[in-house]
Amino acid sequence: MTDKRVALVTGASRGIGKAIAFRLAQEGIYVVLNCSAHAEAAEAAAEEIRQAGGEAEVVSFSVDDEAQVKAAVDGILTRLGRIDILVNNAGITRDGLLMMMKPADFEAVMKVNLFGTFYCTKAVIRQMVKRRTGRIVNISSISGIMGNAGQANYSASKAGIIGFTKAVAREMAGRNITVNAVAPGFIDTDMTKAMSADLREKAAAQIPVGHFGTPEDVARAVSFLVSEESGYITGQVLAVDGGMSM
Repeated sequence: MTDKRVALVTGASRGIGKAIAFRLAQEGIYVVLNCSAHAEAAEAAAEEIRQAGGEAEVVSFSVDDEAQVKAAVDGILTRLGRIDILVNNAGITRDGLLMMMKPADFEAVMKVNLFGTFYCTKAVIRQMVKRRTGRIVNISSISGIMGNAGQANYSASKAGIIGFTKAVAREMAGRNITVNAVAPGFIDTDMTKAMSADLREKAAAQIPVGHFGTPEDVARAVSFLVSEESGYITGQVLAVDGGMSM
């Protein structure tokens, strides 16, 4: 058991998820880092948090498996007694033009990105309702706002997350549980670093501020949305994209 606020951050072994976990730990929140395929990286991230004076642990489960999600959440609640914050960050891509896209690739992206958000939220929210408090932040994308060629599956999943966010926010508003979304633009992560120099240059040219963001930019937005200061904000989508989607 812990007296600290507890945050579950999915997909937290690297990139945006890792930055969010670090930020929340810096604010005195006990962080549970979820991972599926990168357990060593997640353990290393948790150890970095502990070395910096924070508290963290790793729980491995696949967000696209409802049974695994429920078992993991039940375990966290048994050990720690609470989950105050849920950050649905886990996501994958299977890019390709629509005419060439395999149904399996469309389904895989929807299963992890959208169904994973549904499974994790459903598993966590009942105990938030009982305690009449909670903060949920879903990581969407400007691809879900603007669409992006070659990402019909990813854009659909991230747009679905926005609709899901607004619907659940309405359901939970009277119970002191806020539900918001953050929509990152081009952020310096392993995914964008794999882009060719030419493609990165073209992408940066579309961003009014002229450069990619950092995972910490997204983490700061999440930090605000899970804070006490944001208690009157729910059902909103905060774009962290250097002005790209305006």
